Amino acid sequence: MPEAVAKSSAVVAPEAPKWHQRLAALLVYILLRAVYATLRYRWTDRCGLGEGKLRRPAIYCIWHNRLALSMASYFRYIRKHNKSEGLAAMASASRDGGMMVAVLEWFGVQPARGSTSRRGGQALRELTTWAKRGYDLAITPDASRGPRYVAKSGVIALAQLTGMPVVAVSFNPQWKISLKSWDRFQIPLPFSRCEMIFEKPFYVPREASETEREMFRQQLDQALNGITVD
Repeated sequence: MPEAVAKSSAVVAPEAPKWHQRLAALLVYILLRAVYATLRYRWTDRCGLGEGKLRRPAIYCIWHNRLALSMASYFRYIRKHNKSEGLAAMASASRDGGMMVAVLEWFGVQPARGSTSRRGGQALRELTTWAKRGYDLAITPDASRGPRYVAKSGVIALAQLTGMPVVAVSFNPQWKISLKSWDRFQIPLPFSRCEMIFEKPFYVPREASETEREMFRQQLDQALNGITVD
């Protein structure tokens, strides 16, 4: 078993969303759906989803600061062309992560709680279980605290265990707000033109060595940064 999954065998209970987080999540959900409806999308599909070349569940990776449009990319494009059983996504096990979990639940996404600093191994095992059920998986490889635009190794371990293709995803809005957070979180403004990009998939062999896994991690880094414009 890859080291990234083998670590942290002790069971750690994630923080459940509080009532005020669930209320805020509902407002975020409504706001996101409203913004999604106004955007003018341009889809750049290099992985062949629209042509039926990728008909199996995949691991979709997007930088943390691009999360605002992650659900739009999935439900407005991926879901239409790749009929999986659903989507499972990694979210932080911290108290702050409860807000993200509540938003995911409004979109009908199954959360797997964890990060590199807390409950990471357990979350990867949960995602592996969802993969066996035919779900797509979503990960922000530079979460939860960065550094920004540097992929961690967990997604490569997950790809090695599941045999699923890894697809880099990004979006570049014409008009946006960048917050002063560690990741410079981006919020697309209504009626903006927005390019949504899906890179070519790659696979991590089951027998990949530690050196090879690092090469694939770097490949994911390059793929994501190559389609990300600030």
